[in-house]
Amino acid sequence: MAPLTLSYVTLQEQHCVLRWFLSWINVCTLFESLKTLQVKDSPPNIFECQLRLWTQWFESWSEEERNSFLHILEERDPIFVAYFYRGVAGTASRD
Repeated sequence: MAPLTLSYVTLQEQHCVLRWFLSWINVCTLFESLKTLQVKDSPPNIFECQLRLWTQWFESWSEEERNSFLHILEERDPIFVAYFYRGVAGTASRD
């Protein structure tokens, strides 16, 4: 099977989401720390914007592009991707 060649736009979107993902992990750690201090705060507005863009981009990618992205993400955070696949499997069993 030939390697998937991503379009320039898709490649840039995926690089952007990977950078966001790594920062989200840090933000989640920060929020967990703040909870233990009893500090109440909502996620930054930029986070919500990033999630909206991520959803739009992911939906526009082909199945091969999505799989390629998940493979790259799995190299960065295999625990999260395992959690993601469990969630997907759970929704499939409800259909």
